Amino acid sequence: MELVSTPKAGPNEKKYRHYTVNSYGVKELIADKKREFFYIGKDTFVIDNLVHSFDGGYAAENVEKAISILAKVTEKRNVFPDVILVDAAVSVSSLSAFQKFLSASKSLTGIPFLIEASNATPKELAELRKLNFVDEIIFLHQQADKLQSKIRFIRKIKDTDNIKRLQENIKQFPDLKSINNRLLKRSFDIVITAIILILLSPIFLLIALAIRLESKGPVFYISKRAGRGYRVFNFYKFRTMEVDADKKIEQLSHLNQYNGAENGPVFFKVSNDPRITKIGAFLRNTSLDELPQLFNVLLGDMSLVGNRPLPLYEAATLTTDVWAERFMAPAGITGLWQIKKRGQEDMSVEERIGLDIAYANRNNFMYDLWIMANTPTALIQKSSV
Repeated sequence: MELVSTPKAGPNEKKYRHYTVNSYGVKELIADKKREFFYIGKDTFVIDNLVHSFDGGYAAENVEKAISILAKVTEKRNVFPDVILVDAAVSVSSLSAFQKFLSASKSLTGIPFLIEASNATPKELAELRKLNFVDEIIFLHQQADKLQSKIRFIRKIKDTDNIKRLQENIKQFPDLKSINNRLLKRSFDIVITAIILILLSPIFLLIALAIRLESKGPVFYISKRAGRGYRVFNFYKFRTMEVDADKKIEQLSHLNQYNGAENGPVFFKVSNDPRITKIGAFLRNTSLDELPQLFNVLLGDMSLVGNRPLPLYEAATLTTDVWAERFMAPAGITGLWQIKKRGQEDMSVEERIGLDIAYANRNNFMYDLWIMANTPTALIQKSSV
């Protein structure tokens, strides 16, 4: 199935017709289009949802056709889609070929690249999460309402000019971190993390074995997170939920502890989350699920102490100048928020962000040592991050 645009002659300018296929047959949308999608796949539900969410778009059944259509559209119209959405059924080799095509154009590489994985198997999901060029994996069948917020955020972080503006805003805040302090912090992170990984390697193996014995699926949970300066990276944790837990967020939205304003900061957390496995509950209560983040520290994505890196759907609501200050601090495994408020169900979104900003303004090496010294008392709790 292909959605192709054809020019319609106008008195002064060209307009375009977009055709969509749904259960009622062919529907023609005639208007000046502003927001457009590009979809690769055969899922009619996804196409129908995109048609109702955008002003128009294009679809192709495979990568070969997609490259041909996208090349013609961008060259002749000089108009680029707002998002590229690919079905998880497309092979990894085809995705890599498509990425090679996109990487040849600076304009195309700036477009959010999402994978729609509502029907993907756990094995397919594990393979897809290894692809660094994929901006986000979504489950449109269950979370269609979050698509636009994800696209907006990803466009912001892939927009070089916008990121420079945000980073300039961050630089305007008081910088209490000298070069020596940053070097000391990074050196401390590397040395301590390496020692911990060596000492805890047997525990890593036992936890991995326990996870696999209880439920099929990957040992690690990998997701995209936004850290310092809105930099996005792959975030590692031990898997504590059943497979495909991401697909059930919408079903549990009424239990969300954070009920922020509709257009304000958004966080998601559920007490006694039914998606958590028995082993997962133990790992969360003891914070052992956080151990794989030590690899993030070694890679330089995170620090031992900092503000929590946020899922993209949460970070998408914090890109205004008002909240930018919390992103001037590095992402961390533990931080001021954990030791001050962890386990308190009545904490507001504003309180949480306020603590993040407080740390960002004050953080230094000695303050980090104080936070680390107070972290053990916050670890064994029923509530988890």
